[in-house]
Amino acid sequence: MTKPTLHPPVPRQSDGPVHRGVDWRAVFEFPNPVNEYAARITAGLVVVLAIATLLTGWGWGLIALAAGFWLRVLFGPRISPLALLSVKVLAPRIGHAKLVAGPPKRFAQGIGAALTSAAVVLFFAGHEPAAWILLALLIVAASLEAFVGFCLGCAIFGFLQRRGLIPADICEACNNITLRTSPDVRKALKDPSQW
Repeated sequence: MTKPTLHPPVPRQSDGPVHRGVDWRAVFEFPNPVNEYAARITAGLVVVLAIATLLTGWGWGLIALAAGFWLRVLFGPRISPLALLSVKVLAPRIGHAKLVAGPPKRFAQGIGAALTSAAVVLFFAGHEPAAWILLALLIVAASLEAFVGFCLGCAIFGFLQRRGLIPADICEACNNITLRTSPDVRKALKDPSQW
């Protein structure tokens, strides 16, 4: 009886380089640009969940809020239930997208993650009034985003970037007004005689 011989695997030819393992950049990718309407709808859903949590005094609602923020910060809208509902179901019903820079939105989600995580710790450490104060601050910020279209976290991002605390290359569109304006406005900016 003969032993079977093992042949080394024949390498496949591909169009690009062969990657081994997990592409961690893709795992933690955040969309850029972001649909402003989807972000505002997500903020509105956060407001509803946060108010329900505040009114019921239910600590697990704080955990749900914190988990949602962390999912959005780390993975974008791909696995957060509120973001998926906004991006896949509700925002498409508006019919069009208003695209804005992604890095400030991720920064704002990070602030939400920090606030809700601190609220969870405070709540379960027995400092419930402090947890509810943080949740009230979150409700104010998320309401500004959802109902007025003012992203407080994005404004803080811009302030920090102008002060040099966030590098300019993190968000080029945030620094260059021509990258975030309509074609008509870009044309006018190039030709001051149209002002």
